[in-house]
Amino acid sequence: MTSNTIKNTESHAYSKRLNYRACVFAMAWASLICIALVACTNTHTTRADTNNKQQHSKNNDSDAPKRGRYHYRNNYQNNPEFKQFVKTAIEKYKFTQNELDEVFSQIKNRPDIIKLMNRQAEDNPWYKYRKNFLRRDRILGGVRFWNKNARWLAMAQEKYGIPAQIIVAIIGVETRYGRHAGRSKILETLSTFAFDYPRRKQFFQNELFHFLILCREQKLNPLKLRGSFAGAMGLPQFMPSSYRRYAIDFNGDGKKDLFSTKADIIGSVANYFYTYGWKRGQAIATRARVIGRRYKKLPQYRLKPYLTLGEFAKFNVRPRYHPKRWGRSRKASLISLERKRFHEYWLGFHNFYVISRYNRSTLYAMAVYQLSERIKHERARQMRRKARKHGKSRKSKR
Repeated sequence: MTSNTIKNTESHAYSKRLNYRACVFAMAWASLICIALVACTNTHTTRADTNNKQQHSKNNDSDAPKRGRYHYRNNYQNNPEFKQFVKTAIEKYKFTQNELDEVFSQIKNRPDIIKLMNRQAEDNPWYKYRKNFLRRDRILGGVRFWNKNARWLAMAQEKYGIPAQIIVAIIGVETRYGRHAGRSKILETLSTFAFDYPRRKQFFQNELFHFLILCREQKLNPLKLRGSFAGAMGLPQFMPSSYRRYAIDFNGDGKKDLFSTKADIIGSVANYFYTYGWKRGQAIATRARVIGRRYKKLPQYRLKPYLTLGEFAKFNVRPRYHPKRWGRSRKASLISLERKRFHEYWLGFHNFYVISRYNRSTLYAMAVYQLSERIKHERARQMRRKARKHGKSRKSKR
């Protein structure tokens, strides 16, 4: 074999090897291109499926209850009573599902306040109860509140016949003249009692309806309002139904504000007692003298007057001071207050009963009455002292 033949043979073999490599390289590229095309197709299909699913979900949302859009922070959406409440709110009071979900989804259950409800101050005997309200600082606070709001108190007394000291004492007992109006979210407290407190659920469900309607009427944010653990609001601590029924715009600014407007607060408390039948200029209560044991046959926890003073005399129960001045025809109820070593007896008249309509407790009504008397006497004492100083000052100038 010649050298040229050998060269030609080698060149042909080399060419074959190159062609083989080129084919392998081309096939590899073709495979990569195919894989890329398949991947793109799958991606496009996945995106299309996702878009279809999202569109399908959107279409389903329009038909599903709107509650599904909200994440509830409580267990109310599964509560049958809550569902019935929502249904009534929509059908009877014209709220929308969206409005109700928006507020109720943002509140929490409050089991802690149920313990507070079961541990009321009224469960204490009088000698412990009175210490909370007949303190010196509360008396002086009442005098200051009276002095700052004397104009509105005088106007309320003139219009409704309610003594200024009674209005002041109510605000003092309820919130210490606004210092302790409550920090609990009202919507949470009312909802907890409405759906988690069987003993008074009907009462609190009704108050919850009133609260929602009140917020709509007064353009208030139901999620921001705070009050007592029982759902009472403002300086006079009105429940929502009382707020809607008795609150008045006493200063004529177009609002019924029981949170900060002193005129409305004072006028609303006066209107409350006036509506319950306060008798202008009549006595509230007086200490009683009880002799013997015949009085034990009488009911001692009935707030509404049930016997005349003449009839009480037959049971050896009479006014302790100036009995003849009271006459015999005035009706009263016998009040027994527990002291440490004895019982203290009082005769409560119609206006005492009216005070008890604010809080249906003998202890509460007596605390308001006694605080009002101490505020009145302390203010009179301060005014006399001020007048004496003023008189001495004028003499010294002469």
